[in-house]
Amino acid sequence: MVIVSGFEKDITYQQCTRCICDNTIPALEFNNKGICSLCDMHDGFDAAFPNDERGAAALQLKFDKIRKDGAHKKYDCIIGISGGRDSIYLLYLAVTKWKLRPLAVHFNDGFDNPVAGENMLNAVRKLGVELRTITSDFRECKDLKITDLKASTPLLNNGTDVGIGASLYGVAYKEGVKHILFGQSFRTEGIRPLAWAYFDGDHLRSVHKIFGKVPLRKWKADEPGFNLGIKEMFFYTVLNGIRVHSPLYNYPYIREEAGEILQRELSWVYPGAHYFDDLYWALITYIHRTKFKISFRLIEYSALIRSGQLNREAALEKSKQPYQIEDPKIISLCIKRLGITEQEFESIIKSPPKNWWDYPNSYKWMKLAQLPIFILTKMGIFTKVVYDKYFSIKFR
Repeated sequence: MVIVSGFEKDITYQQCTRCICDNTIPALEFNNKGICSLCDMHDGFDAAFPNDERGAAALQLKFDKIRKDGAHKKYDCIIGISGGRDSIYLLYLAVTKWKLRPLAVHFNDGFDNPVAGENMLNAVRKLGVELRTITSDFRECKDLKITDLKASTPLLNNGTDVGIGASLYGVAYKEGVKHILFGQSFRTEGIRPLAWAYFDGDHLRSVHKIFGKVPLRKWKADEPGFNLGIKEMFFYTVLNGIRVHSPLYNYPYIREEAGEILQRELSWVYPGAHYFDDLYWALITYIHRTKFKISFRLIEYSALIRSGQLNREAALEKSKQPYQIEDPKIISLCIKRLGITEQEFESIIKSPPKNWWDYPNSYKWMKLAQLPIFILTKMGIFTKVVYDKYFSIKFR
């Protein structure tokens, strides 16, 4: 018997012989050598996004296009930053190595780690970059987080994820910028299964209608709030030609080396754990472990193993240790900031687990539009990683 996303499954436990992913991860499959399907997917992405001289050439073409589209404008790209290592390193590379003219954009959901805040201020000051912080209406943000808790699915940061994406598109539209850069890398973060990381603004609105109490602001193109469903995505990407890029896919990004460079050049300070630029991740990680038996560390450490940045034996040992992000004081702080009691919180998380597809969502429409989305992916409007995540992996 294995617990998968909070549900008991009558299957025999199995762990990948190459990484440390196991079948507590939904829909994970193994070949006859015991290697998991996420390893196979990594190898496919590794071939599609080389980080050697071919990757450098691909980036050069991309940056030439960004500079051309941004000519005679104040900014040629938008870079979303959080204060964590990945996004700050991307900003550093964009300015010092690639000579881009970015506008740094941060979405504040009311749970920012003060250390991450100092990291952002130090970075933009030393790099000479403007920082624009989109501060959410905390009433909306808090209500969406409580909504996610009551929905009882693993998507516990759905509101903030949608808010981040919407704010970046909104700023890009307002400034007439055609390119958004993200500091993500499948070689260091891995690829989360859709069951754990479904992104759909229409799903957010559906769940909010059931559990929410605070009305959400209506969508405006330059101030989208928490609205980023199919219609809004079509407006930004197809009608207005805004593209999203992940340059670290084609860059030899070594996480530890990046941290050392940032500490030396930008006075960057490690927030204490991956994702801990947002304090709310302490609460998310605790609920994932205790209610759903989910560990994102399996995904992250496995990515580092595949990319040669972490030894498998060391990863196995690290995965057995308590994760420092689960700080009881921070968890209590988050609960208080939500405006609920410890008793209310315990009652909510004791409710039976569910899946995101137990609620109205847009996935069936995405499936119907798979061919057009595939064509748009080939045109560079959507990324291959997103396409494969939504359409190439079984997830139920």
